[in-house]
Amino acid sequence: MSSSAPTPTGSARKPRAASEATRASLTPDTWIEAATEVLVDQGIDHVRVDLLAQRLRVTRGSFYWHFKDREDLLRRVLQAWRETATENLTVRLESATDDPMAQLRGVLSLPFRGRAAARAARIELAIRAWARRDQMARFAVDEADSSRIGYIAQLFSALGFPVVEARSRAFLLYSYVVSESLMPTLSTQTQKDDRRKFAERLFTQRITAPSA
Repeated sequence: MSSSAPTPTGSARKPRAASEATRASLTPDTWIEAATEVLVDQGIDHVRVDLLAQRLRVTRGSFYWHFKDREDLLRRVLQAWRETATENLTVRLESATDDPMAQLRGVLSLPFRGRAAARAARIELAIRAWARRDQMARFAVDEADSSRIGYIAQLFSALGFPVVEARSRAFLLYSYVVSESLMPTLSTQTQKDDRRKFAERLFTQRITAPSA
């Protein structure tokens, strides 16, 4: 795609003014949100400039007002996902309480937070499918996984577990949370609540070394 980005300056003809008004009404976030929805519903191959422009009822030129090219859009889709699903989420958990056990319970509750959790899971599943065939997406997923596990490991360390053990517990707890997110319809609410409580006991109980 070799279309060059339109400049905000130009003639004062009415068509140009109308075109600029249309562009101004669409923010980068509008395109990112539309791209994310198409990614979830149809897969990465359908996240194309022409299809997104049709979806938003604007011209292709409107896209280049905000992005260099398709790869730039895809990079910012991943950036938005990282900020929403990892960075901002961690900040919210930390700001709610400084108690590591309460934060750990917050992590365990993430898959059960209704529509928000279901939507987050759909986006994550789509991005992980994309990551199987794209290096940029693979790097973003690996970075997110590492950051999340690191955060959970810090919580276990704050609870008094040794560093190596804290990392192992974090990996297992994170794997459990991801699994719950990807299988939301296999259990009743009561079963989910019971399993979450059991998971909390399981992941936080102290392991006594067997006697010689």
